Amino acid sequence: MEVFVNRWRRCPSQEGFLAESCVDDSCRDDYHDDMTKVKPHTRRPAGDREAAQPLRFDSLEQEAYLNLWRTYDRLKALEEGVFAEFDLSAQQYNALRLLRDAAPEALPTLVLSARLVSRAPDITRLVDRLEARSLVRRERLAHNRRVVRIAITAEGDALLEQMAERVVDCGMKQLGHLPATDLGTLIELLKAARRPHEAADAGAATIQSPA
Repeated sequence: MEVFVNRWRRCPSQEGFLAESCVDDSCRDDYHDDMTKVKPHTRRPAGDREAAQPLRFDSLEQEAYLNLWRTYDRLKALEEGVFAEFDLSAQQYNALRLLRDAAPEALPTLVLSARLVSRAPDITRLVDRLEARSLVRRERLAHNRRVVRIAITAEGDALLEQMAERVVDCGMKQLGHLPATDLGTLIELLKAARRPHEAADAGAATIQSPA
């Protein structure tokens, strides 16, 4: 082939562009070598490549939070499967456990709401549903009918006993793969993470709750 390159390719051995008449073997070889060899100065350092990658998280704090969220979502699915067998929500189960721990005393509605693991925007409806199944009962003080206290019933206590083994099995499926030392560390870290956020809530509950 008499014409190796067209007029728009640069000849590495001379200034300007390589013309159709430039078919010198040495020139052609130089051009091939120049085009195929790796030029060190064109490589981007590894650090620059990493810096050029888009960040997955805005901050370390956000990464930690999103990992908590994702973990909760995965573990919650196992929990919900167990509670569905007994026609309970996680909050309803939590309320029954709190009331059983307080027995034989009854808890004021706002105190029960404040002690729940997760916020209950409508604690009245939650109690209504448990009461409709005779799992709890409402008590009103004789000297102040506006104060409502909630107590667990024998039926509610029996349901918790019925659920006990399944709940323990659920916990093992959720986190049983972690050794006890890791679980202890995880518990302390989670307590430390939420401590400043719970302080304000605890103060508000103390102010609002009847004595």
